[in-house]
Amino acid sequence: MKWTKRGHVFVPDGTQSWARHYAFPPTPVWRADGTLRLYVCFCDENTVGRIGWVDVDPDDPARVLAVSPTPVLDIGQPGAFDENGLLPTCVLEVDDELWMYYVGYQRGDKLPYFQFEGLAISRDQGATFQRKQRVPVTDRSDTELSNRTSAFVRREPAGGFEMWYVGGSDWTEVDGKPLPVYKMRYMRSADGVNWPDRGEVCLDFSSEEEHAFGRPWVSLRPDGTQWMFYSLRTRAKGYRLGFAESRDGFSWTRKDALVGIDVGPDAWDSQEIAYASVVDYDDTTYLFYNGNERGKTGFGYAALDTSSS
Repeated sequence: MKWTKRGHVFVPDGTQSWARHYAFPPTPVWRADGTLRLYVCFCDENTVGRIGWVDVDPDDPARVLAVSPTPVLDIGQPGAFDENGLLPTCVLEVDDELWMYYVGYQRGDKLPYFQFEGLAISRDQGATFQRKQRVPVTDRSDTELSNRTSAFVRREPAGGFEMWYVGGSDWTEVDGKPLPVYKMRYMRSADGVNWPDRGEVCLDFSSEEEHAFGRPWVSLRPDGTQWMFYSLRTRAKGYRLGFAESRDGFSWTRKDALVGIDVGPDAWDSQEIAYASVVDYDDTTYLFYNGNERGKTGFGYAALDTSSS
């Protein structure tokens, strides 16, 4: 496959105190009026993230229609798992509600931070969200002690839910900085709220150079194949995008060489690319993604070249 980059879409201009910089990871959902909303984390001057949105024209996703003036979901109360920031990873329709799965950050002492997945629900078409509960839906467990996070959730035809996420207990050191080690995992839930205390590894590292995956995005294609785009964190290059294929959603074949997109000459994505999401619109497939510093320079988009896919 090959993606043609269409350009940079959005980064905050710094005028709002809660949204000085960053816009990541682009998490799309269709609105009733046909526009495309991308929920993102905006960060304040202390790099504490809150969730807002950017609405774009699907005929020209570089055309921004509106930006949220206030957060749709703010940080949690002191002592909560999301007291130091939060970011969206997946938004899906459940009956007449929108369910947002999101990462909550909590700073540590002997470890830099902990990340677990929360759930917030909107009953006003995504204008605001309220927490389903103040604790994570994927909390720490004996086998995934410090990170159970970055979830992509999909509703199954029979009514259950399946989740792809990253989880682990270990840390490594790169250039004197502690960084998490986690693999891609999979699990299922009957109600989307109560999940097992561990998932099965569905995507593993290919070398010692790799130490973490980032937010997966799973796309069911017309021929029944499933695509997974994910961030791949390496010791030497930082973030790049990876790609895998599956027929059943659990057994994946990594095909990173076929991802069809890499860093480019433009200043905003010249060093890293990360956090892809895929949207089909008419006969076009869009890929939204972040650039340098994992979203500090905002997000852009690319279109699939169907002649080479």
